[in-house]
Amino acid sequence: MSAPASFPLSRREFEETYRRVPRLCVEVVIRQPDGVLLVQREIDPCRGQWHLPGGTVFFGESLPAAVVRVARRELGVSVTAGDMLGYLEYPSVVADGYWGWPVGIAFAATIVGGRVVGSDEGRQTGWFTDIPANTVREQADFLRPLVPSAP
Repeated sequence: MSAPASFPLSRREFEETYRRVPRLCVEVVIRQPDGVLLVQREIDPCRGQWHLPGGTVFFGESLPAAVVRVARRELGVSVTAGDMLGYLEYPSVVADGYWGWPVGIAFAATIVGGRVVGSDEGRQTGWFTDIPANTVREQADFLRPLVPSAP
């Protein structure tokens, strides 16, 4: 089964659903010699913070296919999904008043085509060898062991 061409839920359906159940997401971890690729969020939750590109897994979509879709949508690049690196839960998002409970499965990814550009969700992108102080808390904690020079 292939992924839907666009998001399969209206905003109302999305909020009604994920107020009741956890939301499965993928996190796209792209590392190169110049660091790990992060995007500065322009949407809630965590607006203004640096974060890993990521997004909801669609019904019937494989996790690697979700990684490829999210990288294309948020970064404008083609990637291959690599190894699963772990998972993240986001209690700070709930503590900050957001109604969802995202659970992210992080995958290594390699850019195989295109040029990194942002999206409406985050236009500013950057390669970091040190995790910025204003990175989503759970992602900063997750990334520190993966980024050799991160404190």
